[in-house]
Amino acid sequence: MTLVYSFLFCGLVCLLGQILLDNTTLTPGHITSIFVVIGAFLGVFNLYDKIVYLIGAGANIPIVSFGNLLLEGAYQGYIHQGLIGLFSGMLQTVSAGVVSTIVFSFIVTLFFKAKD
Repeated sequence: MTLVYSFLFCGLVCLLGQILLDNTTLTPGHITSIFVVIGAFLGVFNLYDKIVYLIGAGANIPIVSFGNLLLEGAYQGYIHQGLIGLFSGMLQTVSAGVVSTIVFSFIVTLFFKAKD
């Protein structure tokens, strides 16, 4: 059942993004930023952790979880290291995802050529 909940949650996030893209003048960058802010907002009130508990690991896939992860890292860094930890903790929690995205993107570009 967790797979079904994960599929529905990710599908709902994609559906909301597509509705915003089709019916507003927002660009994909704006929509992505909105979803990151929504994830951070849900993280402030500890609602995203409850969503992850109910949905499962599939709730950690969409871009909404990135905002929650940024906020959680900033908070933990602040608790352990003070003001400097606010920034370093944020980068520490998302670094694995950012680096893997860069590496896998590079590998894909070795096999495929972009069209003009």
